[in-house]
Amino acid sequence: MVIFNSEGLVWLGRRARESGPYVWQFPQGGVDPGETPVFAAIRETEEETGISVQNLAPLGRIEGELYYDYPADIEQNVRTRRWRGQRQSWFATRFTGVDSDVDLNAQTPPEFSQWRWGTLAETLNLVVPFKRRVYSHLIQEFSMFAHPA
Repeated sequence: MVIFNSEGLVWLGRRARESGPYVWQFPQGGVDPGETPVFAAIRETEEETGISVQNLAPLGRIEGELYYDYPADIEQNVRTRRWRGQRQSWFATRFTGVDSDVDLNAQTPPEFSQWRWGTLAETLNLVVPFKRRVYSHLIQEFSMFAHPA
């Protein structure tokens, strides 16, 4: 989920269990059995950010799925051992709440340790390199929302 605020900035979360220069990203997660991609995106956003659906106004979506593969040298851990990469559905929303509506402790353990608003363009240099092709596509497709509402 790419969440734009009223100034056209995007919500960025710093991954809680990661270190290094590329630890920021948008909320994302898996689709549970029986869920639609849009429902899963809303659920994952609520779990990871504490932002409720009442504070998200739909803006758009990417048609089809975007994907990335994990690079061969990535540390295989419990989360990635069973997968080659991820296929993702992406949605853009406008955040209509206030910053205090964000609650990184909405899920235990928290997915993110910090959050901030940033420009859509800067995300390309903040995300891990193997996700950059997806984020480049998001920048192209969602740049129309990166302006004050």
